[in-house]
Amino acid sequence: MPTLLLIDGSSYLYRAFHAIRELSAPDGTPTNALYGFINMLKKLRQTTPADYIACVFDAKGKTFRDDLYPEYKANRPSMPDELRVQIAPIHEAVTAFGVPMLIVDGVEADDVIGTLARQAAAQGMTAIMSTGDKDMAQLVDGHVRIENSMTDEVLDEAGVFAKFGVRPDQIVDFLTLKGDAVDNVPGVPKCGDKTAAKWLAEYDSLDAIIANADSIKGVVGQNLRDSLDWLPKAKELVTIKTDVDLATELPNGIADLAPGAEDWQTLKAMFERYNFRTWLREAETRLNTAAAPAAAPAGDLFGKPLATPESNVEAASAIATANVPTTQPAEAPVERHYEAILTGAQLDAWLARLLAADVVALDTETTSLDPMRAKIVGISFSVTPGEAAYLPLAHRGTEAPEQLPFDATLAKLKPWLESSEHKKLGQNLKYDQHVFANHGIALAGIADDTLLMSYVLASHERHNMDDLAMRELGETTIKYEDVAGKGAKQIGFDEVGVDTATAYAAEDADITLRLAHSLSARLAKQPQLQTLYRELEMPVREVLFTMERNGMLVDADRLNRQSHAIGLKLIELEQQAYELAGQPFNLGSPKQIGEIFFEKLGLPVIKKTPKGAPSTDEDVLTELAKDFPLPKVLLENRSLSKLKSTYTDKLPTMVNPDTGRVHTNFSQAVAATGRLSSNDPNLQNIPIRTAEGRKIREAFIAPPGCKLVSADYSQIELRIMAHLSGDKALLKAFAEGQDIHRATASEVFGVSPLEVSSEQRRYAKTINFGLIYGMSAFGLAAALEIDRSAAKTFIDRYFAQFPGVAAYMERTRVQAREQGYVETVFGRRLWLPEIRSSNAGRRAGAERAAINAPMQGTAADLIKRAMIAVDAWLTEAKLKSKLVLQVHDELVLEVPEDEVELIRVELPKKMAQIAELAVPLVAEVGVGDNWDEAH
Repeated sequence: MPTLLLIDGSSYLYRAFHAIRELSAPDGTPTNALYGFINMLKKLRQTTPADYIACVFDAKGKTFRDDLYPEYKANRPSMPDELRVQIAPIHEAVTAFGVPMLIVDGVEADDVIGTLARQAAAQGMTAIMSTGDKDMAQLVDGHVRIENSMTDEVLDEAGVFAKFGVRPDQIVDFLTLKGDAVDNVPGVPKCGDKTAAKWLAEYDSLDAIIANADSIKGVVGQNLRDSLDWLPKAKELVTIKTDVDLATELPNGIADLAPGAEDWQTLKAMFERYNFRTWLREAETRLNTAAAPAAAPAGDLFGKPLATPESNVEAASAIATANVPTTQPAEAPVERHYEAILTGAQLDAWLARLLAADVVALDTETTSLDPMRAKIVGISFSVTPGEAAYLPLAHRGTEAPEQLPFDATLAKLKPWLESSEHKKLGQNLKYDQHVFANHGIALAGIADDTLLMSYVLASHERHNMDDLAMRELGETTIKYEDVAGKGAKQIGFDEVGVDTATAYAAEDADITLRLAHSLSARLAKQPQLQTLYRELEMPVREVLFTMERNGMLVDADRLNRQSHAIGLKLIELEQQAYELAGQPFNLGSPKQIGEIFFEKLGLPVIKKTPKGAPSTDEDVLTELAKDFPLPKVLLENRSLSKLKSTYTDKLPTMVNPDTGRVHTNFSQAVAATGRLSSNDPNLQNIPIRTAEGRKIREAFIAPPGCKLVSADYSQIELRIMAHLSGDKALLKAFAEGQDIHRATASEVFGVSPLEVSSEQRRYAKTINFGLIYGMSAFGLAAALEIDRSAAKTFIDRYFAQFPGVAAYMERTRVQAREQGYVETVFGRRLWLPEIRSSNAGRRAGAERAAINAPMQGTAADLIKRAMIAVDAWLTEAKLKSKLVLQVHDELVLEVPEDEVELIRVELPKKMAQIAELAVPLVAEVGVGDNWDEAH
């Protein structure tokens, strides 16, 4: 039976746009929807053979439904500009892939699809609608089905009933009753899926339900009766037309929808323009193959011979049943050979390969995501693309095969694992390094980490292996949830069957090896980034591993006492709030707070939620707290509640029972600027502006016989601004060791430094830090609580006195727009996908980032260089002092008392010498029994 594939292009392009995060071409043009759309077309090529095909898009302008009901789809936002610019390339790609495209004025894509589906069914064909639109279920019958390529869901007649609880022929009535919020078509109020399905099960049709409306009880019954006049129009709006006149578009009917040949020349130019590297290689191979003598006949998108113009239904049927081999992709998939190592002979053979290999991709499967507590379940290796092995060591269950002895096997591998001469690579190897350390193995010979390679090349992208595999290799990998389940039903990896575990784990090693080859080649072409990767990110990775192992000693009893004290304070604040409100209420309920604020107390409405209700978010509370006591109490309550739940309650539970310490995890590949982030627990966000926040730092203590030493770069980002801008006044102030805020105030207010008042210095400090973050006159006015004209005057005075800063900012904006990125002093590339956005707000945000990112990124590079230098000094000098924490521009060390004076004197020197800028680097040092005292 011939098949017609109908692709809901309008649905696809939105799904592609939202499914993939920011992705752009080298010139900054958004490409996420284009990439996702092409990817879905390619998936259909592999999964859905068809004799005829059409990709249908909505036309611009109104349709007949807008004339029926002017509010139709009125609640839908306009198409984002970032998607709008991708429509033309998507249409170009569809055509280049040989897929007929239809856009019909006055109707929606659904109506065109509905018409073609009915025509195909009438001609004895099978119609497959590739869509995620629930409305299309009304078209399903014995000849027509839905296949959702995003979810792999297939809806035939039984599938529709299983999903919606009604038959396909009842879907229109179902949608009429419940309404369609997406298209702004009201239904019967309070009638949801269950009620609509229940009524249709009882009465079979909308007409019968209307006829029996008087007998339906309750509020929803009355709502039904109130809606009787509206329901006929609602039904007309949700009914897909199946009689659209397509004679102009398809003079020969469905026969005109035979797929054409792919235009690989056009596709090659497109893939080159938008930097789709894997697909570009495919196009080049296709063109080379086509140019070779005795080339095979051209094939369509689905790998079958092209239909001739004389094709008809009978010919299509013959084609459908012919055993024609599928055309191979350009870069044929790597043939895979994966095995489970279950015998001593296999282990010996693989160990010989590991010892002989230039480099080995290595990965572990474990019992936990906590690197300090995770234990090995199995290890995977790959030395050649497509070949990998999984060594299961701790799988359990009645069906688990006999595995090699755990301890003896690790002992056999240990010399290779600890050999610095045998090179290993991995994806986030810092985690695996911890896992091996948990078993007494010091992993050595770490040559590459694909996570960090990707991060250096494009810090704004995602760097997990699944996304990397798709982006770099065009490979869809097995997800962890596919093998272990998800949510409450997820099992441990040690419970996964060994065959399944082998497919998953061996693929991880194989893909990582192939990623390393691809990313290494890209880095080799960019020496500046190669240096950043080799000399900064890889060495600091090792320092971070050591710091994470070191951890910090925590006084759990002190935290418990603090938690109790905060709890008492929260009770007190709650009582104050009740008194100010004149009644008890839930301090965590925005609804109740809104009723008290705006209905009972008559406080001014600052802003509204998207649903139109008065907002009570933190910005509103902060504004209202300036004039009213209750919002101020609520703000303090929220702050203390967060402090209690996030730190004083939680930190004691995160102390490692084996070490008595808290071991944070430092992530290198999260912040686009290069800054490190801390998690589980996050020690970088402990608030220090409140007494309670500072007390939490008191709980991080030095062990007996030691002190904590904190070294913090002084005004590092302002110093970097002086270096980057070359502003003479700033350079002079730093060179002379002046108080930079006092010097700024002196210039801005036209007084001598000695005459600067504390208020003027405060203003200057706010301006100094505000401008490097792109603060506008509006923002400065809010920060200083002055009017906007006065704020603008201050900014104008600042730029008049520091013209180099103004010139740097403008120069950086222009550079960012021209090349799509900015760079740090050390060559880190900071991409700005929104810098050419047609959305003014997003573009302005990207411009602010362009100014700040080089400063924040350079500061991140400097502290990493300092960590590497300090760690090397401690090692070479054989000191017992050790790095235990890094927070933005601060390093914290645990120092034996007999080394304190040496560290106090030498540490700031080491930190000042790690780079030569146009201004001196200065680090300030503190010493104490706890972190707060040392800071």
